[in-house]
Order: sequence, then C-alpha cells, then structure tokens
Amino acid sequence: MFPVLPFQDIKIKSIHLFRIQYSSHSTQLHLKNVYSSLALCMFVAAAGAYVHVVTRLFQGGMLTMLGSLAMMAWLAMTPHSPLTEKKRLAILSGFAFFTGVGLGPTMDYVISINPSIIVTAFLGTSIIFLCFTLSALYAQRRSYLFLGGTLMSGLSILLLVSFLNMFLGSVMLFTAHMYLGLVIMCGFVLFDTQLIIEKAEMGDKDYIWHSVDLFLDFVTIFRKLMVILAMHEKDNKKKEKK
Repeated sequence: MFPVLPFQDIKIKSIHLFRIQYSSHSTQLHLKNVYSSLALCMFVAAAGAYVHVVTRLFQGGMLTMLGSLAMMAWLAMTPHSPLTEKKRLAILSGFAFFTGVGLGPTMDYVISINPSIIVTAFLGTSIIFLCFTLSALYAQRRSYLFLGGTLMSGLSILLLVSFLNMFLGSVMLFTAHMYLGLVIMCGFVLFDTQLIIEKAEMGDKDYIWHSVDLFLDFVTIFRKLMVILAMHEKDNKKKEKK
C-alpha cells in the first residue's frame, strides 16, 4: 500500500465535495430536462415582458393573471406521457408568456425610477438562484426537505401581512414583506430542487411540471429583488434632493 500524500487527500475530498447527491443516471437526465424546460420558460417569459413594456399589445393585470392560472390548471390536468409531451410544452410556454406579461406593471414602475434596475435584478436573481441550486444539488440528499413546513408557514405569514397591510398601508410592513418573502423564496429553491430529485428517484419523471416550481421561484425572487432595488433607488433620490 502506497501512502496517501496530502495533495492526493485534498483531491479525493474535492471529488466527494463536488459530487451531486443523486445516484441514478435517469435522475441526471431528468434534471437536464427540467433545466432545459426552465430555460424555455425564461425565454418565453422575457418575450412576454417585452411585449408588455415595448409594444403594449398585452397589458399585465387581472386578465393576465387569470390566463396564467388557466394555463397552469390545464397543464396540471394534462397527463404526462410521450404523446402529450409537445402539447404540454406548448401549454408551459403559454403559462410562461402570461407570467412574463404579468411582470409588466412591476417593470413599468421600476423603469420609471431607473431602467438599469431590471438588469441588476436579473443578474442578482440569476446568481442567487444558481448558488442555492448548487447548494441543494451538492448537499446531502434530503437534507433540505425538512424546510417544507417552515416555508409554508412563512408563506402563510406573508399572506396575512399582505392582507393586513391592505388596510394599514404601512411602508415598514411592506418592506418587511419584501425582505421576508425574498428569504423564503431562496429557501424554496433549496427545497424544490431536492424535492424534484427525490420525486425523480421515486419514478416521477414529469420534468415539465417540475420546471414550473423552479420557474415560479425564479420569477418571484426577480420580482421582489426589482421592488427592493427600486425602493432603495427612490430613497437615494429623495436624499439627494434634500
């Protein structure tokens, strides 16, 4: 037996550190399909946001939200199979498009303050999403699934705070809602990623529906980050005027 040199030991530890915590090859292929579908959603959502902001052919509002919900319900009711794969991808694209259009009013508000915030928020969201996704992939399997109950409780608290603030109109509550929501959605990236891996290991290979969870996480983080950055920019402009 040859002795293990220090640099060899470091190399071995590095290999184990950067080994994704799933075992089957089918799960690896499933994750590739999930992130490919997520990329499709991002592209179509960007097109939807562009249509609202630039062309004004579609307006983000109640009808857009209903269209998005209708597409999601249609996708959920359409069974996953090779025969329905193209149809479900088309439905997914429709859902992503309406979601992108729904971002329009928030983007209009941000553009009125500083258009560069949109680019900053997108880059920030991408970095946050990537970091938390890698944390979930390289962490011990099921290590973040315990967050499910806490995250759902957090969403309930956010809903309650949002409802109360409709009557109070408190800026402090709104700011707290934004920051707490951002933290909770980062937690959902960890939870949803590991839940998708676990479902895939148990035979659930519906990559189209699984991509919806991650897409909603990304969009929600992006929306909240845009608003937070816009609030900071607005406050800075007020201070400069004084």
